Amino acid sequence: MGTEQLSLRERKKRQTRENISRHASRLFMQRGFDNVTIAEIADAAGVSKMTVTNYFPRKEDLAWALNERFADMPANAVRARRPGESALAAVRAAYLTQVAERDPMAGFAGREFAQMVADSPVLVSRLRHFHDYRQASLRDTLAEETDAAPDDVLHKVVAATLTSLLRVLFDDTVRLILDGLDLDAVAEQLSRDAEIAFDALEPAFGQYAVRAPQ
Repeated sequence: MGTEQLSLRERKKRQTRENISRHASRLFMQRGFDNVTIAEIADAAGVSKMTVTNYFPRKEDLAWALNERFADMPANAVRARRPGESALAAVRAAYLTQVAERDPMAGFAGREFAQMVADSPVLVSRLRHFHDYRQASLRDTLAEETDAAPDDVLHKVVAATLTSLLRVLFDDTVRLILDGLDLDAVAEQLSRDAEIAFDALEPAFGQYAVRAPQ
């Protein structure tokens, strides 16, 4: 099988996935997540129900298509930290970049999406799962980066603290958007709040997991 054929197949798979996701998002926004069925999404996208579930095993995956990038952000920031940079500083910089870019993964998904999630117990539960996964992912990464022993506790405390802070900031972002603030005003407030919160953690964790100079 040639490279061109494989590339074409991958492009078609990506197009199918994006087509399903686009139609699902439209239906969710129009009628609410809990009021739309997989069969209706399949019909709108012009594919079979099996095709939808092959790409998105759970209906809530259609609403959280970027969940891996959301869940792995803190861990990826720690892995990519520069020499002399701590885990705290790396996560801080990554989060502030998300705010500056109005990244949906930091809660800047718009009022319609925020309302859709707030109105659906299934999506609220799924979001809770992503936050829990985030903590576990960061915990495991910190253990690897610091060669922590299985019975060490510090990397667990740092992971729990940092991801709890990110969760507070995410929830505040969604709340402000639902209150009707425009994204620029939300970003301005969250930037201030994040600086205050990360500064408060600096005395405890500012020297933790600092990457050694190369």
